[in-house]
Amino acid sequence: MKITIAKSEKEFDCIAAWQIIGEILNKPEAVIGLSTGRTTGNLHRMVGEIYSCYPFNTSAVTFFGLDEVVNVPREYAGACYTMLKTEIIDALGIKDENFLMLPTVSDDFGKACRAFQEEIAKRGGIDLLILGLGENGHLGFNQPHSPLGGDAWVTKMNPELEERIRRETHPPPEKELGGVTLGIKNIMQARRIVLVAKGSNKAEAVKQMLEGPVTSDVPASVLQLHPDCEFLLDVASAAKLSEK
Repeated sequence: MKITIAKSEKEFDCIAAWQIIGEILNKPEAVIGLSTGRTTGNLHRMVGEIYSCYPFNTSAVTFFGLDEVVNVPREYAGACYTMLKTEIIDALGIKDENFLMLPTVSDDFGKACRAFQEEIAKRGGIDLLILGLGENGHLGFNQPHSPLGGDAWVTKMNPELEERIRRETHPPPEKELGGVTLGIKNIMQARRIVLVAKGSNKAEAVKQMLEGPVTSDVPASVLQLHPDCEFLLDVASAAKLSEK
C-alpha cells in the first residue's frame, strides 16, 4: 500500500495527471477508468492542458467512466458523460468508440451493465482506474453496505449526495435520481488503482479506509487488499491518519 501526501493542490493535480499520461505513454492501447466529482475535475483538465502543450498519441487508448447518474439526459450538466467529455475526453481528441459509459436511461439496466463489463473485458481489462472517495467511504455509487463481491449494478443514490448534485446541477425536481456503477468486484479487478482524496471533509473517511477494518460499512476499505493501489491525499484529508 502506497500513500502519497501532496503539499499543495497544484502538486496533487499534477501527480494524478501524470499517472494518467504515464499509463498512456507506457501502453498506448491502455484502458483507463475515470471518476467524476470535485476532486477529479482539475486533474482531468490538467491532463488536457499538458496534452495541448506536448501532444502524445491518444488514438488507441480507451477511457471509461466508473459510474453514471440515471434518469437524466446524457447532455444534462450533472451527467458523468457530460462532465468527462468537458473535462478531458474532448481535450484529448478521444473518438466516441473509445469512450465507454454506462447509460443514463435504459429499458434494461442489467443488460446494459453486463454489456459494459463485457466491452471492457474485450479491450483487455482495466489497466488504470482513478477513484474518488465519498465522505461516507463510497466508491462510485457503491454506498455503504454494498456487496464487496458485486458486479456493475443500479443503486439508490445517497440522500446527501443527491442533495448536493441537485444543488450544483439543478435537475428537474420531479426527476428521481439514481446511480449505475461498476461494482466493487469490477473495481478490484483493475490492474492498478489510484485513489484520490482531498479536503478536511474526507479526513474521517480516509482514516477509516486506511486504518479501519475491511468492511462493507466503508466500501473503500476493500482497497487495502488490492495488490497495486496508491492513495493520493492532500494534507487536509490525511490529517486524521495515525502515521503520515
